[in-house]
Amino acid sequence: MRYLVTIFWAVLITFVLSYVLSSMAGQSLDLVATFVMAAIFSLFIFILGDGLLREKKEQ
Repeated sequence: MRYLVTIFWAVLITFVLSYVLSSMAGQSLDLVATFVMAAIFSLFIFILGDGLLREKKEQ
């Protein structure tokens, strides 16, 4: 479930960011590039959250 929520928010945030930046540049919105960036952003979050920031359980 947390992976789906992460993907949803990554797509939403990347879409808004891409829309704003393309509007400021006066160009059209490229949905393929937006979804590619969302996928890269999601993978980065998965790696960061599951690998690098996971707390070690004390025994």
